[in-house]
Amino acid sequence: MPGTPGAQARSTSRTYKNRRGAGRDAGPVHFDTKIAVLLRDDLAGWQRLNVTAFLASGIAANPDLLGEPYADADDTPYLPMFRQPVLVFAGTREVLTAAHGRAVGRGMPMAVFTADLFATGHDEANRAAVAAVAREKLDLVGIAVHGPRNAVDKVLRGAVLHG
Repeated sequence: MPGTPGAQARSTSRTYKNRRGAGRDAGPVHFDTKIAVLLRDDLAGWQRLNVTAFLASGIAANPDLLGEPYADADDTPYLPMFRQPVLVFAGTREVLTAAHGRAVGRGMPMAVFTADLFATGHDEANRAAVAAVAREKLDLVGIAVHGPRNAVDKVLRGAVLHG
């Protein structure tokens, strides 16, 4: 809500990352795209973490979204991560269902996590559980999307930053 304390921090349209320690030219880096995870607001803590990790791995399947590998001062190698922030939002079942429909309608790359996946134990069973249910009947507990910032903002209408 504009004009309320912290409104800028809750905004879905100001995606940037500060480049601390990046040298003299350190400053905010603005991205034309956004990576967002939307979770149903009634999940238990462990479920929120589990769903977020799985959904982020789906978005990470696009290698263009990954930065370069990391290394510490001792040259210990580490895996690359997303080159831009991942914002996590929450919403009701209705907000999640509407966001899913808008993302599908826009043809946006999307990962889904349904309630059925809490009872499965591996990728093949996960895919089978999703494939067994029509799109309109999926019991969604989370989605992740990537796309132009304004399009992601429209998909997430009604959601709030997870806090």
